[in-house]
Amino acid sequence: MSISKTIVAGCAGAILAFSVAARADDAVNIPTHNWSSQLVGAEIVGKLFEMVGEEVNYVPIDSQTVYQSMCENDIDIVHEVWEGAFGQSFEKVVGEGCVIDLVTHDAKTREEWWYPAHVKQLCPGLPDWKALDACADQFARADSGGKGVFIGGPVDWLKHDAEKVEALGMNFVVKNAGSAAAIWAELEAGIKQNKAVVIFNWTPNFIEALYEGEFVEFPKHDAQCIDDASWGINPDKKYDCGNPTGGYLKIGVSHDFKKSHPKAFAVAQNINFSNLDVAQQSNYVDTDGMEVSEAADKWLAENEGRWRQWIN
Repeated sequence: MSISKTIVAGCAGAILAFSVAARADDAVNIPTHNWSSQLVGAEIVGKLFEMVGEEVNYVPIDSQTVYQSMCENDIDIVHEVWEGAFGQSFEKVVGEGCVIDLVTHDAKTREEWWYPAHVKQLCPGLPDWKALDACADQFARADSGGKGVFIGGPVDWLKHDAEKVEALGMNFVVKNAGSAAAIWAELEAGIKQNKAVVIFNWTPNFIEALYEGEFVEFPKHDAQCIDDASWGINPDKKYDCGNPTGGYLKIGVSHDFKKSHPKAFAVAQNINFSNLDVAQQSNYVDTDGMEVSEAADKWLAENEGRWRQWIN
């Protein structure tokens, strides 16, 4: 998940209202979110649908609100459902029967606190979270009251980092970045100045090709960690664990999608991205500086042998 420079933060709700109201009844509504692999992948999916004769409409929308919009048939498909960030929202609507869990990509995901390699020298004992907490003062800033600062993702990614800090009794505060680009700016500043920095990161992602680093190792994730306060090392708090490792990346579609867009549905059930695909899709934009449409065209040109099978 990494941000495209073409998205204007804060406008998603207003644009959604306009776009959905203006949609053509026979167009496939594909959402666009605030990270680059999703934006590029959305255009790849849209171009594949167009190849089989479907009309496509791209709808900027909040990455959590989108699941309820699928229930209301305002959005037809979400092609990049990350377990760590969106699993709860997605599984809720699947359980309600208004969204179909269609495909699990080959890609395996992880979303967690992460630090660049030089930080390990500043904070011995990493990647253990207790060692990180013991070094909290290294991550403090002028306005953090002596506590370490963790650079989290945008609030709408719902990572529950503040709840994790509280549940584990960590001497940290969470500073939510407004975009993925803001996270990378914090990372680059820390590396350039050789200062301690810990950020929210994920894989697959272009960052791992640019910088060495490690994920922080928290208590192992368990589903009960987010459902049952009595589970885990803090018997009174939820979220006293890390995020899933080897998490899923899925495609979900609205319940009526097969009936309303059978040609697009037939293609969607064949789409399957790998870790390399997702990393490349973000890398084209965030490293190579391509526009989203240009990046989608490049991926299609380099992977024709695969997507030809998907649309056939």
